[in-house]
Amino acid sequence: MNWLVFHVASGQSFFSGAALITLAVVLSTAKKRGVRRISTLSFLIGLISVVISSTAIPYWFYAVVAAITLVWIGSVVVGRWRWWPSAAAVVGWLTCAAVELPYHALPALPPVDSAAVTIIGDSLTAGMGENEAETWPNLLAREHDISVHDYSHVGETAASALNRIRPHDIESPIVILEIGGNDLLGSTSSKQFALDLSALLEHVCVPGVQVAMFELPLPPLCHEYGQIQRTLARRHDVKLIPKRVLLGVLGESGSTLDSIHLTQAGHQRMSDRVWQLLESALDPNVHSSR
Repeated sequence: MNWLVFHVASGQSFFSGAALITLAVVLSTAKKRGVRRISTLSFLIGLISVVISSTAIPYWFYAVVAAITLVWIGSVVVGRWRWWPSAAAVVGWLTCAAVELPYHALPALPPVDSAAVTIIGDSLTAGMGENEAETWPNLLAREHDISVHDYSHVGETAASALNRIRPHDIESPIVILEIGGNDLLGSTSSKQFALDLSALLEHVCVPGVQVAMFELPLPPLCHEYGQIQRTLARRHDVKLIPKRVLLGVLGESGSTLDSIHLTQAGHQRMSDRVWQLLESALDPNVHSSR
């Protein structure tokens, strides 16, 4: 995967964009024309980086920071520099970065009594056929001696996943959701995705069960799907797995057949990444060492 694609799809371009806008604000105080041109270029590149990152910060937060930024731009255009528009713009963008940063850290799962996991996913988890590589849920079960209930299926959406899991009781203390890619890339509207994902989470988020969900890597200007995931995750106390985890697997050489579906090496890498999430909750040696 091209580093620029990873930088954008993982949401990291939001931070570089915020940094460039902050730099532009600082440079705008200079009197030299060349420095101010650099400030303008830095602002434009930073703004583009933020927009294409599809970072799912609430719209009202974006509106506040945009208003502050416009006040700063106005002060620069009219040539009447005041310290407070620049300071407010710097604080606004640094606050945005601070609000977004926790979503890029791997969540911690508290220890559980039963070494069992339920996995709900699409073809990225299920593989592409019976003669395919050993899937990452199977690798997790075999390599770490845990019970894995795998309900992943090719072509799965949030709605079809609910239909598949509805007849079954959730008996594992941990549920992992790798779902939503087919909704995002298919014909599911953001409004319908919100309804479908909400219903799925209501079914799996039962007392005594920890749920972790992969955040969707988002194409530019697809904020809504990310905002839906984050809103519902807060409502149902779901842990979000950063986009960089999934993209890190997809981006490694030899991990995919077609940039999405995993090879054997890709399934192994995915298993290793997911175990990093599960280890503190499921490995008794980790428990005893604390």
